This record gives sequence, structure tokens and C-alpha cells, in this order.
Amino acid sequence: MESLWKLSYLLEPASLALILTAVSVAYASASRALDHGREMERNLDFSEASITLDRSQALMIPLASSCSLLLMFYLFSSVSHLVTAFTAVASAMALFFCLSPYVNCVRSRLGVGDPFVSRCCSKPFTRLQGLLVAICVGTVVAWLVSGHWLLNNLLGISICIAFVSHVRLPNIKICALLLVCLFVYDVFWVFFSERFFGANVMVSVATQKASNPVHTVANKLSLPGLQLITKKLELPVKLVFPRSLMGGLAPGSSPGDYMMLGLGDMVS
Repeated sequence: MESLWKLSYLLEPASLALILTAVSVAYASASRALDHGREMERNLDFSEASITLDRSQALMIPLASSCSLLLMFYLFSSVSHLVTAFTAVASAMALFFCLSPYVNCVRSRLGVGDPFVSRCCSKPFTRLQGLLVAICVGTVVAWLVSGHWLLNNLLGISICIAFVSHVRLPNIKICALLLVCLFVYDVFWVFFSERFFGANVMVSVATQKASNPVHTVANKLSLPGLQLITKKLELPVKLVFPRSLMGGLAPGSSPGDYMMLGLGDMVS
């Protein structure tokens, strides 16, 4: 009974929200991936076609992830600005990819004409797409300024959906191989990395906050409103929910505590 009682934290509002979000994202990612594949086949436009992994690439993913994890573990403070900037760009692109079908659906249902404004990279670029780009960039800027967990989750979900839509596994053998490798990767870095590196590498990296380049630039230029810009950011590589969500603060936890789930756990 005592072991079952320890699982009672799963009934917290934050836990339930995290589980529900993870299931919803997994479904949305699969649905968007299928729709994206049909779009490519229908338009015969394979310039944005998905990346199909072979056996060697499937093996390289855990190895590359391990190298990235060690780099973040030892040099996070040195590269955090670069990581934040790269993540911001990737988040804006992923959010644009996720919202594009809805914009097209609204345009077709309302019968709104949207003539081409220009051609970017040999592709038509319309005014609605320009507006969507501005919305996506604005969302990323709002996240950089506020660091709000809802914006972090929105961008993280977008990255997850875009990744699943563009990366394909050709057969069950490669799928099984990748899942086994990722399972070994998770087990080692979560449970055994402390024996080799003196600390739990996965937990250390996951709980670190990145320096905010917007705050650094504003500070150097002595811009007004500096106190409104967060110094540290949770990167959208994980979903986070405050334990105090809906007043469901568990005994022994503080309002600043978060429950988190890595995007890799949902993708795999």
C-alpha cells in the first residue's frame, strides 16, 4: 500500500495535465505526419520531403544525442546563448509548419483570395504566410522576454510535431533498432551516468536554465524595461507544468517546482 501511495502524485493537476498533453501531442504528431506525407505526394513537391532513416542513421541518433548531452553537461554556460538562439529559430520554423494547414483551411473555407507577393527560394510566398511568419516570430519573442511556461510548452509541442512529420522510419526492423538504442541511451544516462561522471548527466542538463541573449543584449545597451526580461529560460526541449497548477500544490513542494517531460520521451 505504501508503494501505491507514492504514486498518488500522478493525481495532481500538474501530473494529469502533463499526461493528457503528452498523449494529445503523440496523436497530433502522428496525424500531422500523415497529412504532410499526403501533401507531398499530392503536390509532387519533395523539396520538403521527410528524412527516411536507414540502419546506420538510426544507430547514430543515440550516439549524437550522447555527445550533445555531454557537451551541454560540461560547457552549457559557454554555449547557452548559442543554444537559445538556435532553439528560437527552430521553434519559429516549427510553429509555422504546425499552423500553416489551419491558415490554408480558413482561407479556403472563407474563399479569401491571397495573390502571390513574391517568390522565396523558388516558392510562392503570400501575404497570409507573411502574417503567419510575423505571428510565429512574435510568439518566440514573447517567450524570450517572458520565459512563460505556456509559451515554452507551445514551442516544444511544435518542435515535436515538426520532427515526427519530417523523420520517417522505413520498416519495423529499423524502428525496433532505434527504440532499443534509445532505451539503452535513457537507462545509461539516467541511472548509470553518475558512476562515470560524478553527477546524473541527464537530470543535470534537463534542469539547467539557459542564459537569455535578449536580456544580455538589453543589459549591455542599458535599455529600459530590463527588469521585465527574464534572465534565464527553460528551453522548449521539454514540457513543464508548475506543481502549483490550479492550486494543486503537493505537500513538500514549493510553488517554483515544475514537473517536466522531455520531448524525446514523447517522440519515442
